[in-house]
Amino acid sequence: MTDTLIKVNLNESPYTNEMIHNRWHPDIPMACWVKPGDDFILETYDWTGGFIKNNDSAEDVRDIDLSIVHFLSGPVGVHGAEPGDLLVVDLLDIGAKSDSLWGFNGFFSKQNGGGFLTDHFPHAQKSIWDIQGMFTKSRHVPGVNYAGLIHPGLIGCLPSHELLDQWNSREQALIDTNPTRVPPLANPPFPSTAHMGKLKGDAKEKAALTGARTVPPREHGGNCDIKDLSRGSKIYFPVYVKGGGLSVGDLHFSQGDGEITFCGAIEMAGWVHMKVEVIKGGMAKYGIKNPIFKPSPITPHYNDYLIFEGISVDEAGKQYYLDVNVAYQQACLNAIEYLTKFGYSRSQAYSILGTAPVQGHISGVVDIPNSCATLWLPTQIFEFDIRPSASGPTSFIEGGPTMPIAYDKV
Repeated sequence: MTDTLIKVNLNESPYTNEMIHNRWHPDIPMACWVKPGDDFILETYDWTGGFIKNNDSAEDVRDIDLSIVHFLSGPVGVHGAEPGDLLVVDLLDIGAKSDSLWGFNGFFSKQNGGGFLTDHFPHAQKSIWDIQGMFTKSRHVPGVNYAGLIHPGLIGCLPSHELLDQWNSREQALIDTNPTRVPPLANPPFPSTAHMGKLKGDAKEKAALTGARTVPPREHGGNCDIKDLSRGSKIYFPVYVKGGGLSVGDLHFSQGDGEITFCGAIEMAGWVHMKVEVIKGGMAKYGIKNPIFKPSPITPHYNDYLIFEGISVDEAGKQYYLDVNVAYQQACLNAIEYLTKFGYSRSQAYSILGTAPVQGHISGVVDIPNSCATLWLPTQIFEFDIRPSASGPTSFIEGGPTMPIAYDKV
C-alpha cells in the first residue's frame, strides 16, 4: 500500500503544517525523503489554503491577501539527486479530497491581482463547481457539463542560491520600470506572510527576506498551469539543489489553455500519487534548463470545436507587432461576445473559457504585423447547440443564475 507522506487537514491553517511552504528558497528543509523508484502520495490544500469558501459571495476573492499563496506540499528530497541531474516524476494518479468535492473559479479585482482580461473584468467574481466523479457542473454557470482533466497547476523543484538571486534581480528590475503599476509587473519577496516549512527562528527570518514568490513559472517549473500534466504524465525537472526538493500544489479539476481567469481553472484541494527516478547528469546530457514533459494519454474526448481567431490588434484598434498575447486576448474576447448571444453574461462566458478544456494555439507568428492566435471551444460541453445556423442563436440561459460579484471597497 502506497504511503501518504504529507497529509493536510482542511480545517486547520496551512501555516500550522510544517510540511507546507509558500515560498521558493534553497534553505527550506526537506519535509520528507524518498529513494529513486519510490512511489508516494502527497495531499494538498487548494492554493489559497482554504481562504476561498463554497458560498455565493465573491467577497473572499476580493479580499484575499495574495502574498500568502501558493501553499505547496513538500519539499520532497530524493536520495542521490544532485545539481545537474534530472528528476523524473511520473504522475500516477491525481484526485480531489473526498471531504472536499468542489472547486472554485474566480476573477481577481484589478486592485488585487487582476488577470488576463482585467480591464474588461475589473471586479472580483466567483463561480463554484461541484465535482461529480469525472464531471463538473456549476450553480453559477448553467448549461455546461464537462469531464475534468485533473492536474497540478504548480509543481517544481527548489532553486539554488544563484538561481534565486537571478530571479529576484531580474524581476525587481522589471518592477522598477513601472513601480506603481496596478496590477504590479511582478511580485517581489514579502517576508511577513512567508511560510518556510520546517525552517525556524533566525534562519527562517533571513530566508524569508529573499524567498521567491510562487506566482510565475520559472526555470525550475513552478506555476506553469499546463492542463495536460494529468495522470500518466512524465516530467523531467532540472535539479538545482541536493535532493531536488520537489513540491506540488494548486491542483485543478479542469482548466482551459492559458488559465485566462488567473484565479483560473477549477481550483481544489486534493492528492497526487507520484513516482520519482533520477537521470545523473541529465541537464548537460540533454541541454535542459527548463522542465520538459510527456503529456497524459488521458484527455476528455471532445472532437467538435468552434475556433475563434484573434490578431495583434486590440479592441480599440491599436496595431501591435506580432504580439501573441494581444492576439490571444482578442480570440478570447471574440468567444465571450459570441456566447453572450445565447444568454450568458460576459462573466459566465469568461468563466467557461477559464475552466473548460478549451485549447489555445499560436497559429501564426510570421505574417507581419499580425500574429494569429486561436481559441478552440468544444461544442459538446454545452447542453444545447451553440453552432451557427440560419435561424440564429436561441437564448437558453436568459433569466438564469448569475455569478457573485464583489465591488472594491472605497
